[in-house]
Formats: sequence, C-alpha cells, structure tokens
Amino acid sequence: MTVKKFIFQLHKILGLITGTVVFVVAITGCCWAFRAEIESFYDDYKKVAPQNLPILTPTVAKKLAEEVFPENTVHGTAFKGADDAIEVIFYDPDPEFYRSVFLNPYSGEVIQVDDHLSGFFAFILKGHMRIWLPKEIGEQVVGACILTFILIIISGFILWFPKKRKNIKQRLKFDWKPNTRWKRKNFDLHTVTGFYICSLALVLAFTGSVISYNWLKYVVYKSVGGEKVPAFIIPENTGKPQDADGTIPMDFLIVKLQKESPNAVGFELHYPKTADESIYVEVTNSEGLYYDADYRFFDQNTLEELETKAIYGKYENAKVADKILRMNYDIHIGAIGGIAGKIIAFLASLLTASLPVTGALLWYGRKYKKKRTLINVED
Repeated sequence: MTVKKFIFQLHKILGLITGTVVFVVAITGCCWAFRAEIESFYDDYKKVAPQNLPILTPTVAKKLAEEVFPENTVHGTAFKGADDAIEVIFYDPDPEFYRSVFLNPYSGEVIQVDDHLSGFFAFILKGHMRIWLPKEIGEQVVGACILTFILIIISGFILWFPKKRKNIKQRLKFDWKPNTRWKRKNFDLHTVTGFYICSLALVLAFTGSVISYNWLKYVVYKSVGGEKVPAFIIPENTGKPQDADGTIPMDFLIVKLQKESPNAVGFELHYPKTADESIYVEVTNSEGLYYDADYRFFDQNTLEELETKAIYGKYENAKVADKILRMNYDIHIGAIGGIAGKIIAFLASLLTASLPVTGALLWYGRKYKKKRTLINVED
C-alpha cells in the first residue's frame, strides 16, 4: 500500500466514524453564530426607564433574587447602564440549574426569569457541546471527534493534490457539463469545497478543541511563550475583617468601578464562596467580545485590589501569549471580526457540515456502484 492510499483509507475510516458528530456540531455552530443578534429582537424586558435614584446594591439584589430561587446558588450579578435591568445569575452543576432573575435596578421588582437550559438556543448549545447526550458522555464524544476531524482535514488536504499537475485546475472549480453525472458532481462538491474551506474548518476545529481540553490549552499557551497560569484563579483576601458597623464593603464596589471605567459595557460581580476568597468582577469593555474583558479581584474586607497569577486579570497587563489564548473563544464563534467575522464563521460551519454528507455519498457510491467506472482520487 502506498502512502497516499494509506492516507486515503485513514481519511475514509475516520470520516465515517466521526461524520455524524461533525455534521451535528457544524450545523449547530451555524445556528449559534447569530444568537445575540436574534435574541436582541425579543429582550426588551432587559431595559428600564432610568431614574434619578440609587441602584440596588449587590447584597440587596442577591437577597431579592434568592426569594425567587431560595434553594439554588447565585453565581453572580450583572450591572450595566442606568436603563438596564440588573441580572442575578443562578448556577448549580448537579443537578444542572442555570437561570437569571432580572430586577428593576431602582425598585427591586422582578421583571423576568430566564431559563438558560430551555428554548431553541439551549437546545442548539446542547447539541453543539454534547450532541444531546448526558454531559459526562457527550462532551467526551464531541471532543474526541473534533480532535480527530483535525486529522481528517489534514489528510484531505494531502489527498486533494493530484498526481499530475495539469489536473490541479480541475480541483479548483466546478467544471460541470449538462451530461456530468451526479457522482462527479458529488466528488467535486467534496474536493473543491473541502479545499476552499479547509483552513477555516481547521481554525474552528482547533479552537473548539482548545475549549474542550485543558491539556491542549496548556500546550498552546506554553508553545507561544506564555509565562502565567492558563487557568482562572481567584486570589485570597489579604486584609483582616473590619469592625462590624452595619456596612458591607462589597456594596460600594460597583459604584466605585463605574466611576473608574465609565466606558465599560457592564460589570458582573461574583460573590465570595468562603470568608477567605476575594470578590471578583468581570468588566466587559466591548459588546459581544470576551477577550478584552478585565478580571479584577478585591479583598472582601478592605476592597484592596489583588493580583492573580493567571492569564485572566486586567487586559492591559496581558502579554501576547495571554491575548492569544483569551481570544480563542471569540475566534471560535467569529465575534473577533464583528458581524463580518460571524458571517464567515456561519458560512464556514455550513460548508463544513456538507463535507461529511458528500464524503458519505462518495463512500456509498464506491461501495455499492453498479458499474466498474470509478473516479480515481489520485489522478
């Protein structure tokens, strides 16, 4: 068996094994691309009439929301502008519970309760992350198949090159005539589309694998010269508890940060889980982007700002390797390029979804052909 025939067999076998998963992940990725834009058409409840009154403190917002879900855990509270509702986010891993309570920032009235685990986009995300299997099984299946898909892309690119250079042009375009058979058209759809989409498909698959595997995240970070810890680390308090005088330092933090960062889009405050853990606040600096957010940590007793050893700190302190890893998710969903980037990600996912289909049809045509004529992939 020649090297190219071995690569062809590897490409075929791996493609047949992972094809269904790759198709589902790619199609659901298409649907997810414009989630924020679609949801913006029906999220008017997130806006309120601004008033010349003080907004709810983090402590009061948490207390009011806990009256709705007293048995569940508050993950954090998001504060935005004067005309935005306060969002209190609940999350428990087992059994999985993920909901948001939206409060009027001035009166504390409950405006809306969102269930993030139900609805169209929740269904799409479950398909994308775990093909609707139980989490502990589905995530492993998807992760392994997408990692394997990287090998399929590379082997497909090698197979794309014909033996004779004069046939390269034929692999670059659809040269169909009225009498061109469907097998030839399907072959061209697989090879020509695969050639043009392989680089973008490789980016989507690789960034998705980095999200799935912490070991790959570590390898990527260190290989580009990273010096910090590629994880999320919340530092411990350094100050001592203050004398009780009825005030809670955390309640002054959001107002303080809003004055320091008036151009920020929002502030998501996360409550300490223990007496030793600091408060952390995610400061969103760009709408729809995550990589340039500031992760700031404060002593819960004194509000002294603390530093973390991880890559998730202030963006202005991030080095090149830190920025590369922090951009991974925004690259994966196309948000890094704005609306144009999302369109590219959408089209790349859609065309990637076609490859397992045309590949399976190629296999079927070869295995169950009625005639002996066959398109030689080595021509």
